[in-house]
Amino acid sequence: MKIELCAFADEAADRLDDQIAALQRNGIHKIELRSMDGKNVKLLSTSDAKKAAAALSAAGIAVHAMGSMLGKSQITADFDEEEKHLLHLLSLCEIFSCKRIRMFSFYGTTDADAGEVVRRLRILADTAEKVGVVLCHENEKDVFGDTAARVAYLLERVPKLASVYDPANYIQVGETPDNMARLAERATYYHIKDVLKTGELVPAGEGDGDIAGLIRSLREDAVLTLEPHLAVFSGYAAIDNHQMKNKYSFATNGEAFDAAAAALKNVLRQNGYREDGVAWIRR
Repeated sequence: MKIELCAFADEAADRLDDQIAALQRNGIHKIELRSMDGKNVKLLSTSDAKKAAAALSAAGIAVHAMGSMLGKSQITADFDEEEKHLLHLLSLCEIFSCKRIRMFSFYGTTDADAGEVVRRLRILADTAEKVGVVLCHENEKDVFGDTAARVAYLLERVPKLASVYDPANYIQVGETPDNMARLAERATYYHIKDVLKTGELVPAGEGDGDIAGLIRSLREDAVLTLEPHLAVFSGYAAIDNHQMKNKYSFATNGEAFDAAAAALKNVLRQNGYREDGVAWIRR
């Protein structure tokens, strides 16, 4: 069995060329593209995307997913805007040869909004599926799909929707380990972010997200996307309205990113994996 590493490289640097350098020095060959050169992917032009795709390809880095803000809007907002957002992301997917878009399930929701959330997600997932792209819902606090039960509710009612599992986000909404494990089994891929129950973000393996247990539970080849949030990075305010709490401080974003990558690799080694080219193989 093999594990491939991916990362939100905008946590290491703002400029795309510096993001590529951070991935290369850490032996990571996939990127979840969220922002570059001061622009969220939502704002990338066709010209921006073609230049970035050429640079990434030349560096041997594949775009595993678009780390979009799709669904990070109020449930009362004009849904037409979300549909336009998706169509732009799909055009970018074609340029980057990408088959996945990370997304969310709307702010300002209550149980009474469940039907509307499902309706919107079905429309978006169906639109993406028509061009061979899968929408991967991320569990996150303050969106409808925050707890394991709510994520399961969405997956059961939106057949074309996949999920990306974020253990730290589950911990931050008080989720239980058993429920988390059941949702991990249903995930398409995984975000590696760890946190203490106090809310302090820490390197993989040092928090309550049980990253080691997640890795031991994998039964098929998997992609782990590093999203450590160990330092405030350019563009963070555009994707999250919450203040980050960090246990450790770092001199630079690049240093924080390197520490996060080293911590994840250490957890992999401790659980029987060795680095073999572009992947980690279990001995």
